[in-house]
Amino acid sequence: MKTIFDKVSYECSKIVTESYSTSFSLATKMLASSIRADIYNIYGFVRFADEIVDTFHAYNKKELFDNFELELKSALKAKISLNPILNSFQHTYHKYQIPYHLVESFMKSMRMDLTKKEYRSEEEYKAYIYGSADVVGLMCLKVFVKGDDTQYETLKEAAMSLGSAFQKVNFLRDLKADFEDLNRAYFPNANLMELDEVSKQRIVQEIKDDFAKGYRGILNLPNEAKFGVYTAYKYYYKLLKKLQNTPSREIKNTRIRVPNYQKFGLLAKSYVNYKLHLV
Repeated sequence: MKTIFDKVSYECSKIVTESYSTSFSLATKMLASSIRADIYNIYGFVRFADEIVDTFHAYNKKELFDNFELELKSALKAKISLNPILNSFQHTYHKYQIPYHLVESFMKSMRMDLTKKEYRSEEEYKAYIYGSADVVGLMCLKVFVKGDDTQYETLKEAAMSLGSAFQKVNFLRDLKADFEDLNRAYFPNANLMELDEVSKQRIVQEIKDDFAKGYRGILNLPNEAKFGVYTAYKYYYKLLKKLQNTPSREIKNTRIRVPNYQKFGLLAKSYVNYKLHLV
């Protein structure tokens, strides 16, 4: 029975989420059970694509990515895949009628990571952010509003801003690893060697502006999604504050983290705010 295979596929996406990101996994657990599996399914898909371009250095990454993209297209067309991650993603894709152009834009940005090492202009930078982060936020939004087009259009800009904020926080946190391990610099005119306090604070303010726009959207999310997204927001904002308070020379030499005890403290505070209807 295919239902057994589908169940196994969903479990695989959940395992991928829990294995690769404790913070995202924690936030996803705060979503209503009716939508939680679909967010695991989206994360599993985007994580596998990202792993190909970021991690599999001993293999032909272009060939792996080409094959993954062919399997993806086949899964979306046939509504089944023997790759359990793609099988679970195609289910969510069709269930909520996720626009194909979102998937296409995501894959385009991931493919850029195979060859592009530096983003010299704001136009290039924004195009990459849109494909690597904004569209992921929009895919999740389709799930949060359960495919309701009116709600989707209302919250679309906020979801994109929140996706941008999360991605830019990751870029700032991972500046050292991206530059030294992958030879990449995402922020225009602010690679590892050039980052100073002025450029760092400019980036931080840009991210704060994105967070402000994203937060307004969180307030209008359906209850099934609000607490989980708010939890993710609080975690990433805490990480941004730590980066803001860390001298640029330290960001160049280490990876800033939010300890687990602080993550659980944030979760507790978020829950109190949510139950008191402060969000």
